[in-house]
Amino acid sequence: MAGAFKGFGQKAIPFFKALDFHQSREWFQQNRDLFDSELHEPFCDLVETLSERFDAAKLGLRGDRKKSLFRINRDVRFAKDKRPYNRHLSAILSPDGSKMSQGVFYVHIGLERCFAGVAWWQPAPQLLQAMRKAIVAKPAAFRAMVSSLKKAGLELDPEDRLKRAPRGFEDIGEDDLAQAVRNRHFVVRHDIDPATIHSPTLVDDLVGFTLHAKPLLDWGRAIQGTAVAA
Repeated sequence: MAGAFKGFGQKAIPFFKALDFHQSREWFQQNRDLFDSELHEPFCDLVETLSERFDAAKLGLRGDRKKSLFRINRDVRFAKDKRPYNRHLSAILSPDGSKMSQGVFYVHIGLERCFAGVAWWQPAPQLLQAMRKAIVAKPAAFRAMVSSLKKAGLELDPEDRLKRAPRGFEDIGEDDLAQAVRNRHFVVRHDIDPATIHSPTLVDDLVGFTLHAKPLLDWGRAIQGTAVAA
């Protein structure tokens, strides 16, 4: 049943450790109740509590316990690694509540690490091109966004950045802009201390992070509006 997030169970991370050791459907089914009580139901509550808080903060992000979570089962159809289960649970809250839209909040609770992100992840070519053009045409707006993030201790992640400038952007002189147009994603991340996942104060931490990351959401949304209209 839905409820306010009270924290993940104390056996949440130990469950991932045991699941990773066994990687067995039989073991998972035998321990399904533990998964539900320690991880899945609290995660559902977290998503819905965040959705309410994001709505109150006018962040334009929402989700629910049925649509927002990714399955713990891995898709192994085309993978060399045939282990059936992920070592984490994750979810997306987005403008329309689906996993397919852009400008989203992502939260990941796992064996290796726990973190959250606000992301324009793999934007479609039209939107990515519009973002790159906006960086060059309106550098002051881009730099203001980056500066706001930096004041909050956040930086755009360079993951998957192109080694060379994309076509049409080879002649940019300023180094910060030249690096920015090579981005394939526009993402900021926030590490979650695993010791804090058992407390309802995790919600405050994640809302605070998302408010600090709002300049990235606003910047992308302004460009998205023009890209769709074009």
